Amino acid sequence: MEAVDALPVHLNRKVAVEDFDLMAVEAENGNKQNGREIVLGRNVHTTCLEVTEPEANDEFTGDKEAYMASVLARYRKNLMERTQHHLGYPYNLDFDYGALGQLQHFSINNLGDPFIESNYGVHSRQFEVGVLDWFARLWEIEKSEYWGYITNCGTEGNLHGILVGREVFPDGILYASRDSHYSVFKAARMTKPAIINVNIGTTVKGAVDDLDLVIQTLEESGFSQDRFYIHCDGALFGLMMPFVKRAPKVTFQKPIGSVSVSGHKFMGCPMPCGVQLTRMKHINVLSSNVEYLASRDATIMGSRNGHAPIFLWYTLNRKGYKGFQKEVQKCLRNAYYLKDRLRDAGISAMLNELSSTVVFERPIDEDFVRRWQLACQGNIAHVVVMPNVTIEKLDDFLNELVEKRSTWYQDEKLRPPCIAADIGSQNCSCALHK
Repeated sequence: MEAVDALPVHLNRKVAVEDFDLMAVEAENGNKQNGREIVLGRNVHTTCLEVTEPEANDEFTGDKEAYMASVLARYRKNLMERTQHHLGYPYNLDFDYGALGQLQHFSINNLGDPFIESNYGVHSRQFEVGVLDWFARLWEIEKSEYWGYITNCGTEGNLHGILVGREVFPDGILYASRDSHYSVFKAARMTKPAIINVNIGTTVKGAVDDLDLVIQTLEESGFSQDRFYIHCDGALFGLMMPFVKRAPKVTFQKPIGSVSVSGHKFMGCPMPCGVQLTRMKHINVLSSNVEYLASRDATIMGSRNGHAPIFLWYTLNRKGYKGFQKEVQKCLRNAYYLKDRLRDAGISAMLNELSSTVVFERPIDEDFVRRWQLACQGNIAHVVVMPNVTIEKLDDFLNELVEKRSTWYQDEKLRPPCIAADIGSQNCSCALHK
């Protein structure tokens, strides 16, 4: 497997350990976040499609079938339009699974443990284990030493990884990095085992926690490997980093406990799913025999989508290492193009190392935000450049943004926000930092 060169970046990697900030994960209640009103989408009840009972003579008239066909046709048209203006969320929409349409007539369910068949015969375990073995090779762990499964989403992979950590260390303390800061904590005064979530690409800014520095700090603080558990959340970039030269390596050759990635993001599966791998020695405490299934189960959901493994198996076979390598290179190249065009237009923008997430000032027009489906937080928004995001689509977005922005700030009383606190003063183009 070969990797591509990361495009040049200028970041100061020399950060003192004392500067790292660790936070407990907290849920914010209410309608405000950091003092800013959260703008919610419209109530779907205003546009929902009512379910109506068939008329007695529908079987003969065919009116209900014709009605449903027209609804689906309009829905497909809407999906096509929305896909053309999709930039803010990390989903690869460049895929073609037409060959798998023949399988949609079957209720495929991978109940329970992927490695042990159950009495339910309509399953896809042979595809699932093939996919898991591929990721085991990617993350350098022997078949006999790992356990994993294909999840229903990336979040489930994180939940399972942290759950395993909790079972390994019932009295452990969970740590996670704040935003894009490297995930290192002041552990010298901690006496309990540590369960650590390491981000391989944060949600909003695409920052990558320094796994090696986390491990180094743990060891220097007196934590032996039997007193900490590390889960690596690689939802998006976990499958991009292996194909970038000089990128930090996520591997079970290091003392990590589990890794998870999403299957519907960079890989382009049309349904939410993910992959979760952990060490076999950790899973026994979660696993139990289920007589009803004639199998074992250590998963969270029990019933699992049996179609997802087939889609993942199909795309892995079609693209392979070289295919993913080309797509990673394209994403990085186009992300730098977007960042440079934004900066040239006088718009504050940042692109983190190893990332295809371009962060910039939040457009003040919520209709524009919704049209391009931008993900926003506070005064910043982002575009996640996926393989389906072309230069042409980025140009359309940029041209419209620049045109709209010129009208937003016609009045000198209204100025673009300063987002130096979010992206650094060197990336901010506000009146103060320009």
